[in-house]
Amino acid sequence: MRWDNLKLDGTGPAADAPTPDGPGRAPIGGHTGATRATAPAALFERAAVTRTFDTPGFRGITFYEIQARSVINKVPASSRMAFGWTINPYRGCSHACTYCYARNTHTYLDLDAGLDFDSKIVVKVNAPELARKELAAPRWAGEHVAMGTNVDCYQRAEGKYRLMPGIIAALRDAANPFSILTKGTLILRDLDLLRSAAEVTEVGLNVSVGCVDKELWRLAEPGTPSPQRRLDVCATLNASGLGCGVLMGPVIPFLSDSPAKLEAAVRQIAAAGAPRVAPIVLHLRPGAREWFAAWLREHHPGLVPAYRDLYRGGSYAPKAYQRRISDQVRDLARRYGIGRARAVGRAGLRVTAPAGAAPGPGPAAGAARVRDAGAGRSGPAQLSLL
Repeated sequence: MRWDNLKLDGTGPAADAPTPDGPGRAPIGGHTGATRATAPAALFERAAVTRTFDTPGFRGITFYEIQARSVINKVPASSRMAFGWTINPYRGCSHACTYCYARNTHTYLDLDAGLDFDSKIVVKVNAPELARKELAAPRWAGEHVAMGTNVDCYQRAEGKYRLMPGIIAALRDAANPFSILTKGTLILRDLDLLRSAAEVTEVGLNVSVGCVDKELWRLAEPGTPSPQRRLDVCATLNASGLGCGVLMGPVIPFLSDSPAKLEAAVRQIAAAGAPRVAPIVLHLRPGAREWFAAWLREHHPGLVPAYRDLYRGGSYAPKAYQRRISDQVRDLARRYGIGRARAVGRAGLRVTAPAGAAPGPGPAAGAARVRDAGAGRSGPAQLSLL
């Protein structure tokens, strides 16, 4: 495996291994092991550290601390995103969402798209410094940068590594527009930074809440904060003058797509003061497809034939199904008044998106289709797995 060269037998200079300690970052502390590579890995500039922690929240998770060559990544033109650049300080995600579209990106590191994706997290410890350097480069044109579009930049590891404050500060100091999509609550830690950034540039914020069904949440998104806690984040951001929308993603067919469940979600989203909501239906690309299929067979075996039929044409549900969900959410958004409020931007009051519309320059409208820059093309859908 490509990561084998990052491990030592305990006799190497682990004490000298680079850590994320430094200005603006908390000391790492509490680790049960740290090893340093004797030679740089092909993907990275310098040696990397393999680290584990003995705290309950990180038990069973391995962190690969790497020195990345670049951190502002160009989005492939084939992705058809509304933005062209992303920053992803992490690869892999302890949220462990069973359907996560980014799972296949782990295979590019010779890791698997299942448990490895959930428990082997790559940390670009030099991301804040690289972001500041790349934003200052003469060739950089100040384009919109989206974050949280591949894996969550506010996943649990961010509480240890504290990479986002430095990244946000770099974007603020460059007056560079950016957006964040998250399922995490850690974003509130950086509220003051986000407000100061919004004074000088456009800041788009969205939380991801696909449904408010507690049982489904526990099974499908076991490492995430509860939907209610995410909506509390949305409410706090909106009360602070930072307009925060909601990506209803994914709507999971036959599990969260009933009229009653869609209405329950939109009603609570409206109560959180969200100025916009955008639904996105579950899609199952290779990597995510296999992992989700195993989950479905374990927890909802009776739905396997229905999924086989719905996704027989590929990774995406039929357009007619997607339109039906979008129309239902749009009607519910209008009923509950989403989109009628006005959000505060750097130029004062501005009108939000129409009810039920996708957010503006942020990632919510199509975040689920974004991959890390440089990732290879996804292969054909493995329909026989469902």
